[in-house]
Amino acid sequence: MNFSRQQADPRRHLGGLAFVIGLHALIVWALVSGLAKKVVDVVKAPIDTKVIEEVKKPPPPPEQVVPPPPKMEAPPPPFIPPPEVQIAPQPVPQPAITATPVAPPPQEFKATPAPAVAAPAQAAPVSAGVVCSNYTSVMGDVAYPRDAQRQGIEKGEALISFTVSASGAVKDVKVVSASHPIFARASMKVVAEYKCQGQGHDVAVLVPFGYSIQ
Repeated sequence: MNFSRQQADPRRHLGGLAFVIGLHALIVWALVSGLAKKVVDVVKAPIDTKVIEEVKKPPPPPEQVVPPPPKMEAPPPPFIPPPEVQIAPQPVPQPAITATPVAPPPQEFKATPAPAVAAPAQAAPVSAGVVCSNYTSVMGDVAYPRDAQRQGIEKGEALISFTVSASGAVKDVKVVSASHPIFARASMKVVAEYKCQGQGHDVAVLVPFGYSIQ
């Protein structure tokens, strides 16, 4: 069927025309029955108006002004007095002290007639350097006695005798002679430091000491 012919068909407009006529009839009936008057009365009624106050928000709390933190300043350094410079006194040169061994005095022998029974003869004293291994080092460390230096004694001598036992022990230390007791005591202390070796029998030892300030 042609679309243009379908649109021109008067039967399609009957439904719309009927709806328009019915709407107008409804309006006329409403006016006649007083429905419009009721509507006007409702409009004329007093209108109750209320002012609704706006809910006010509480004001914000005042801003607290925080004071700035105090400046941290380092305390002043403590007062340190300058160090005292002590001038050390010039050392006084100590006099060189040497202990020189003195050869034992020669022994005089007298010819005597032999007794009927011959007694065992004692061996002649030997040097400490023969039986004592540390003789050289000990004698090298011998210092001039301070007591003699205080008293103004410039030199001295001493002769010490002792016995080395079969096991190497030093015993029977004696002062044979000494120019002063100071040198006797000093020499006996030196002998006490000897380390000797036993010879299988007792050995007599004679040690001369000589002290001088150079």
